[in-house]
Amino acid sequence: MKITVILCTYNRCRSLAKALESVAALELAESDQWEVLVVDNNSRDQTLEVVEDFCHRYPGRFRYLFEPQQGKSYALNSGIREARGDVLAFTDDDITVEPAWLQNLTAALRDGEWAGTGGRVLLERGFSPPSWLSRVGRYALTPLGTFDLGTEARDLIEPPFGNSMAFRRDMFEKYGGFRTDLGPRPDSEMRGEDTEFGRRLLDGGERLRYEPSAVAYHTVPQNRIRKEYFLAYWFDKARADIRAYGSPPDYKCSVASIPLVLFRRLVVWALRWMVAVEQSRRFSCKVNAWMNAGMILECYRRSRRPSRIRHGV
Repeated sequence: MKITVILCTYNRCRSLAKALESVAALELAESDQWEVLVVDNNSRDQTLEVVEDFCHRYPGRFRYLFEPQQGKSYALNSGIREARGDVLAFTDDDITVEPAWLQNLTAALRDGEWAGTGGRVLLERGFSPPSWLSRVGRYALTPLGTFDLGTEARDLIEPPFGNSMAFRRDMFEKYGGFRTDLGPRPDSEMRGEDTEFGRRLLDGGERLRYEPSAVAYHTVPQNRIRKEYFLAYWFDKARADIRAYGSPPDYKCSVASIPLVLFRRLVVWALRWMVAVEQSRRFSCKVNAWMNAGMILECYRRSRRPSRIRHGV
């Protein structure tokens, strides 16, 4: 099997070096051919020098690709076009992986039973969430890049995250690439390009597998342990969901293409936020208010300027 690991990066040369060190230590079967394609999305730091060092230290293992069009989806789609593998795995420049990560992530993709896989992403060792952040709920730590469905392998009914996932190459030929109206760029932190692609496959009847033995760790920089970061994340996540999937079909009554139920929910969560006493509960209510505000904004913008879906590749 031929495998390409695609890692897109932008102005994170320090964390990139740490990520590539972990990737360089991957252990795969001798029969597998694999490469690491680092896509530099117009970085202005020492990214080129970092990647060139790995290309020199590991000849034939690492490749460098420059993508000048700003936006992660453009970088991802460029990586797909230039990849040599039959299976494409994806990770990020703030992730470190265990030595068996790639072997375990791609093992199920040797035949046609599975279209893709998602690995288990944990927070870096020693991290302790702040007191204002609720630990309750499946998605409580999602803004920090975790994807943890436990220790049992299973079919996925939700798409995996882009920091630890793999797909057969023919899935991109069949469904297209990542949407270029989604994904982070310097002037926007709106994400969702990864999960939208996975959802496209699930909606198309493809099978995705959760592989907990493919373990990766997400670095948590200090600037993300702030309420402002979480609020901005969920605000943009709500916007991305509306942009990707539209308003839920049961949202019938609307004004200016904005479902009235969103205004009601915004008011309800705002009131709960103001009267809540317990710290984490208070912040959780505020997050929900921000999410509804994000949905309202994106519904309004969609009505003013209908979006054009661009899948790339």
